[in-house]
Amino acid sequence: MMLQTPLDHAHAAMEAAPDADAPRLRFYDRLAEAELFLMLAREAEGDQAEPELFDLGDARFVLVFDTEDRLSGFAGRAVPYAALSGRSVVGMLAGQGIGIALNPEVAPSSILLPSEAVDWLAETVAQGPSEAEARPEEFRAPGGLPDGLLEAIDAKLRTTTGLARRGYLAEVKYDTGVRGHLIGFTGAVPGAEGALARAIQEALVFSGLEAAALDVVFLRDSDPVTAQLARVGLRFDLPEPEQPVRMERLAPGGDPAKPPILR
Repeated sequence: MMLQTPLDHAHAAMEAAPDADAPRLRFYDRLAEAELFLMLAREAEGDQAEPELFDLGDARFVLVFDTEDRLSGFAGRAVPYAALSGRSVVGMLAGQGIGIALNPEVAPSSILLPSEAVDWLAETVAQGPSEAEARPEEFRAPGGLPDGLLEAIDAKLRTTTGLARRGYLAEVKYDTGVRGHLIGFTGAVPGAEGALARAIQEALVFSGLEAAALDVVFLRDSDPVTAQLARVGLRFDLPEPEQPVRMERLAPGGDPAKPPILR
């Protein structure tokens, strides 16, 4: 029985509703987040890698797989490859007129993505959030947000292991009179602010709410705003990195309670 991967599930949902935007966006989101195995024409030299290309009519495609087993199953032999994130693959291909052949002939998620789709995805994940300044006056429990957005935020934050401790989502009113929604992160690792802001932006885009806005702020635990958000906000606990297990091995005779047996 073939093990189903997240890309298989996302592809199946997209195929089941071909006219719906939401499943298609979720598929592209999973593709951008996935670790992909890119077949190479020859062994990489340093940071230089030449993808294997195949022509189909007047279109060219690279071959990518979401598991190593699927890559080897397709090739039928040992072949050179590079393990890259989906966003890295589309960023590398953008503007070159090259599409992606995903899991060709070896999985239910087998699909040809034309170069136009690759360029769109590369542009989407490359967009950075904009900065603005305003003073919040009031926080309330979040309201009126679609379930799809909340699910997208939760899914994105599950990929940000170790970048922050938690986030609080709340409705906010600014001193300008503008109302909106804000997510405040606490315990953010220095330098992780950009990655967290991009994760929230992508959650908006891939939930179909690209025109919507969700403000992102970074707070100390001691900040008064943190206490206000904790009272009314929807809390997201970000995954923590696994801690290595420390093992101690005693040499024979190293435990006074268990002397070595002499024979």
